[in-house]
Amino acid sequence: MSKAKLLKIYVGEATKHDGKNVVQQIIKILKENKIAGVTVSRGIMGYGADGIIHGTKLLELSADLPLIIDVVDSEENIQKVLPKVLEVLPKGLCFTLDVDVHFYGTKAK
Repeated sequence: MSKAKLLKIYVGEATKHDGKNVVQQIIKILKENKIAGVTVSRGIMGYGADGIIHGTKLLELSADLPLIIDVVDSEENIQKVLPKVLEVLPKGLCFTLDVDVHFYGTKAK
């Protein structure tokens, strides 16, 4: 077991910074900084500080669904990349938690 940090970001999938998709910018920043791993999950419904409910409707072709970005790495690496992530995040929620990593990688066969 090892200690690590979980960086969690909640943002709308249509959120932009300088005309570009924020999630794609964040993923690029994380990759360029050699962060161990990241997962982006799509929520089916939610709301944030603006109080606007975002969700899908049966015949709706596009929606600003909530996305959750989970990032796990050492505290040092998370603290290094966090200012860069916050620079491109115009709205949403971003926080960190201490986590215990019990397994990471691939088991040998």
